[in-house]
Amino acid sequence: MPQPTLTATVPRQLVHRAAIAETFLTDWERTGADQFRLCAQWPRAHQLHVSPDRSVYEPLLVAETVRQCGALLSHAEYEAPLDHCFVLKELRLTTRPEHLAVGSAPAEPVLDVRVFDVRHRGGRPTAFRYDTDVRVGGERVASAHISVSWTSASVYRRLRGGRTPDTVSALPPPPALPADAVGRALAADVVLAPPDRPGRWQLRVDTAHPVFFDHPLDHVPGMLLLEAARQAAHATTGLPGSSAAFRSTFHQYAELDRPTWIEVVDGDGEGLRIRGTQGGTTVFECAVGAAVR
Repeated sequence: MPQPTLTATVPRQLVHRAAIAETFLTDWERTGADQFRLCAQWPRAHQLHVSPDRSVYEPLLVAETVRQCGALLSHAEYEAPLDHCFVLKELRLTTRPEHLAVGSAPAEPVLDVRVFDVRHRGGRPTAFRYDTDVRVGGERVASAHISVSWTSASVYRRLRGGRTPDTVSALPPPPALPADAVGRALAADVVLAPPDRPGRWQLRVDTAHPVFFDHPLDHVPGMLLLEAARQAAHATTGLPGSSAAFRSTFHQYAELDRPTWIEVVDGDGEGLRIRGTQGGTTVFECAVGAAVR
């Protein structure tokens, strides 16, 4: 299997990151019609994406790496201008935690991506779906499916009704659950408040968080909602492996200036179904578990 040919990350703008430290992709090549191979590097320590004891890469590191693949390919291979705005619609991820151990050097995953269902407007691509196989050292460690679309900044502004990072302020974060209750080492990384009733928590939105808000946003980012689902699963089951797989749908933007509620609505021995709501409207749904499909 080819090894990465570059010794630095790809341009951070291509993956919608401000921090080079949060840019995980290092290289890419086209391998066929709508097929690509991308290379990445995962750090041995990370505030969120490596377990507190630095022994295991977290599933959300895989999710973020796969998300970056779609952003890069849309710009580099599917004509999306750099100033276009992206909407994550669906993310499904299954990981094999037994193959995600942190080793003696940073892991260098290889991601094989197949793009399909490319949609066009005015003769240019505006959306696609893609499947990804993730391998480390030749071992398959994860598979993922993502659906994403993009639009011009002017259309996005109309859709957002004038909301921008400068005009929208997040609600003050409520008090946090104890960090160990949600599998975190740092209180600053806890995204759930104590429950107002069993199985329901208010989302804590800290726009100063250096990972979730790597750059200013006018809405709650999808990765923060996924982390909320992960923490809700951990708080419910107490099992670190309960977040090995995600099946999530993003219905609409979660606004910064409205309270977001994360609640467990169903569950069995294989997983939990978690919903995010604002004002009684579902903005996000996610099945979380070791074997969700």
